[in-house]
Amino acid sequence: AEECVVFHCRGCWAVLGDSLHLCAQEKRRLGLLVCFKVTKDVIWEESLMVGLEGALLGCAYYTLFCQSCGLAVGFILYSAPRDLAYLRGCFCFFRDSIRCYVLENQMIMEASKVNFIDVTLKE
Repeated sequence: AEECVVFHCRGCWAVLGDSLHLCAQEKRRLGLLVCFKVTKDVIWEESLMVGLEGALLGCAYYTLFCQSCGLAVGFILYSAPRDLAYLRGCFCFFRDSIRCYVLENQMIMEASKVNFIDVTLKE
């Protein structure tokens, strides 16, 4: 429990997931925390979106929302170029859409300020 963190919606504080299910981080290009499991408070649209510009150019994805307040909190990649292919099928949270509750010191922090152990699906 020393390094456990709970991910909360920035808009309404609903619990979206936790660091026990964190399977990758993508800091530079997209600013993501990637999980293989989330809570029932995370929902996604059934319609597939296609990135027409920016970091998701050429990607097909489902947008993730907080069920409680409707805030867009991330995406699930359906198809992607080779450099992002490792993220397909995972729950990708935007760091700036979530807050973190750190269990060890009982502090709430911006996700961008929390240092997680380096984990990656690339390897």
